[in-house]
Amino acid sequence: MKFWPLWSRSKAVSDAAPARPLYFFNSLGRELQEFTLPPNVRTVRMYNCGPTLYGRQHIGNLSMFVFADILRRVLAYNGFAVKQVINFTDFGHLSSDADDGDDKMTIGLKREGLSLSMQNMRKLADTYAAIFLDDISLLNVEREKIIFPYASDYVPAQIAMIQTLEEKGYAYRGTDGVYFDTSRFERYGELGGIERDGNTEARVAARSSKRHPTDFVLWKSSESLGWDSPWGMGFPGWHIECSAMIRAILGERIDIHTGGIEHVAIHHNNEIAQSECATGKPPLSRFWLHRAHLQVEGGKISKSVGNVIYLSPDITEKYHPLSFRYLLLGAHYRTPMNFSWESLDAAQTAFLRLRAFTDAQPEGGTPPAKYRERIHEHFNNDLDTAGALAVVWEMIKDESLSPADIRAGIFDADRVFGLGLASTDERAFKMYSVLFGQRISEDDVPEDVADLLKRRAAARKARNWNEADTLREEIEILGYSLEDASDGLRIYKRS
Repeated sequence: MKFWPLWSRSKAVSDAAPARPLYFFNSLGRELQEFTLPPNVRTVRMYNCGPTLYGRQHIGNLSMFVFADILRRVLAYNGFAVKQVINFTDFGHLSSDADDGDDKMTIGLKREGLSLSMQNMRKLADTYAAIFLDDISLLNVEREKIIFPYASDYVPAQIAMIQTLEEKGYAYRGTDGVYFDTSRFERYGELGGIERDGNTEARVAARSSKRHPTDFVLWKSSESLGWDSPWGMGFPGWHIECSAMIRAILGERIDIHTGGIEHVAIHHNNEIAQSECATGKPPLSRFWLHRAHLQVEGGKISKSVGNVIYLSPDITEKYHPLSFRYLLLGAHYRTPMNFSWESLDAAQTAFLRLRAFTDAQPEGGTPPAKYRERIHEHFNNDLDTAGALAVVWEMIKDESLSPADIRAGIFDADRVFGLGLASTDERAFKMYSVLFGQRISEDDVPEDVADLLKRRAAARKARNWNEADTLREEIEILGYSLEDASDGLRIYKRS
């Protein structure tokens, strides 16, 4: 459903790539749609569902925020300014999105040996917010460009929104709190095409105070925990926090809302219902983008299974953190991705090769137009970073281009990739030296390697890239690494 026309794009940044259509897969309508802004509007308002701060975020959680960062970078690459919000949940998120289970922050307090209080919830949240911010910094997420509001700082706004819903007849009081009446919102479930009665099993409430299985809590009553309200002591439900913070920080209608695929059926449909009923101004968001799950070794990430992996220290002890970002760039955000240590090994090798190549090239070039256009096309095709990476590697092999222009083209693409290729990175340099070995001259290689090098040079001259790559692999099996630099072939002998 389209609530208003798709206006022409507004330019906001002087170094934006040449204008071309930008498309995202919109979960609202389940189709690829062109993204534009209304006339005279220069800033994209974007809200990304953030972490619940009851513990350290694993790599599946972190993948969501790399996705959000890439989305912001693509918008900037196309000339848009962006106002981005990632919320911090520090109370009220139950272990089930359907208002069941234990409160996640309570689980965290018990684990840390802290007494149950709102002050300790905020203390716990501050601890894990700092860890989260450190982790996304390691992944080169530009956190200084993001607003990070705490849900507990917006409780008055949440109470006011619940009062509005109650006054308009969309909310009712139950024995354990206040609930939203989903039967009053005819379009409930339109996000993702969810049938109102089709997900009953996941929403069943053995609570007599719920009128319908899909109704959801707006205010949770508590005898001793929370804030005072017109409904007594308690705290807002998890879903209402996002709606209230969006309205307070970004306005009644926004341009893009993102989250994990698990948010579609319940959390985001609840946000739409309560926000649009409170404001009377649909849509809450024109575009909804959802990231598929990251799996580990083919399975769902789960503490009970024992396959939870954290960026720090699990990955950073052995790998460059941007190797994980490179791994994420190689898969489409809407495709479930499988993490394995073998795939991270390959991503690190590719990342360090790309880093070493750019470091070895001269400055002063201009991005090659034909490659920049193709890379831009991939970026604008629903964030196809994998396709853009493939074009970059193709550009590197194009001997008709000057090394300086190739370097400039890589740096231009890295405005979206976010691999920090234009900045100094001593850790990457050291890791490259360890991985690829000591540099030697061609005169120092044994006869069999020298023969392979000659054959590879001939293959490259004939532009037979497949054969050249095969010969490179044979050379590497023998313990040598190659780097095609502006000053000629560089050879490294691994220990």
